[in-house]
Amino acid sequence: MKTHLITLRVIVFILLAPFSASPQSTASGYHIIDSLKLEGEGGWDYLTVDTSSERVYISRSSRVQVVDIGKHSLVGEIPNTIGVHGIALVPSLGKGYTSNGRDSSVTVFDLATLKTLRTIKIDARNPDAILFDPSSHRVFTFNGGSSNATAIDVGSDSIAGTVPLPGKPEAGVTDDNGTVFVNIEDKSVLVVFDSRTLKVLHTWPLAPGEEPSGLAIDKEHRRLFSGCGNRTMAIVDTDSGTVVTTVPIGNGVDGTAYDPASSFAFSTNGEGTLSVVREDTPTKFSVVENAATRRGARTIALDEKTHRIYTVSAKFGPPPAPTADRPHPRPAIEPGSVTLYTIGR
Repeated sequence: MKTHLITLRVIVFILLAPFSASPQSTASGYHIIDSLKLEGEGGWDYLTVDTSSERVYISRSSRVQVVDIGKHSLVGEIPNTIGVHGIALVPSLGKGYTSNGRDSSVTVFDLATLKTLRTIKIDARNPDAILFDPSSHRVFTFNGGSSNATAIDVGSDSIAGTVPLPGKPEAGVTDDNGTVFVNIEDKSVLVVFDSRTLKVLHTWPLAPGEEPSGLAIDKEHRRLFSGCGNRTMAIVDTDSGTVVTTVPIGNGVDGTAYDPASSFAFSTNGEGTLSVVREDTPTKFSVVENAATRRGARTIALDEKTHRIYTVSAKFGPPPAPTADRPHPRPAIEPGSVTLYTIGR
């Protein structure tokens, strides 16, 4: 993600007015249907849904909080994940993995008990986004401070190698057939590599998209959805690397998702909107609407079973007085205000 904590991402968008797209013919129906206050201090970053256990995993600075969707309550935490950004799940092995940015490590935990099984130190700086690739049986961390990706074998929990990248990686996705795609934020490109050989296959420009962060995939129609910082979603052909088209989205995107059941792609935007993009055909895409969420809600997790969306935001107070060390201080999160939001139709 763009910094080691979501608190450093959202502030620049707090005072911006909501993005207004051109009038849409049909509303999507997506709106906030529920909310849950999350206990404790700290910001947040990625969140992940486990559809099999009906749980949401939420990174919270130094720990991961786990919410039972059915019971609508916190059921536990994974502690000592220093600077945690993301969570990857391997249900077939009953294990999960967290990327700990300030500790240059990965925590392996038991999905049933949430107990830590081991901590893997990696030779990289600021492991940020993380994903599981079932084809290679590897977890990949995308390391923003060292411009590379680390591959971890999930059978032995040992490091299998490193993928050099041309810049700062953001979110990545897999096609489940041995190919991984990852956004490179500072170069505005998308890198493709082989998950088994760890060889970089392609580097594709995303122009006119700039500063890509969130990334999602339509595996059936071979399309990627890259949420870019210039209020643009770049839609890319996974085979040729061609930018098929772009559509306008809200300001401050950090997360994207795709629901194959509805053929909707989504971006969560820090201005406080959810951009809903319909895949009319693999070559035609239209913005349905920018549904209201909450300011600062920039990350996303989609439950493909219920088709609900989860995001997190908070209330922010005024910034403290400037100092020599912090000439442009950021507003603080109001205590007790961090909230998990459920979005549905």
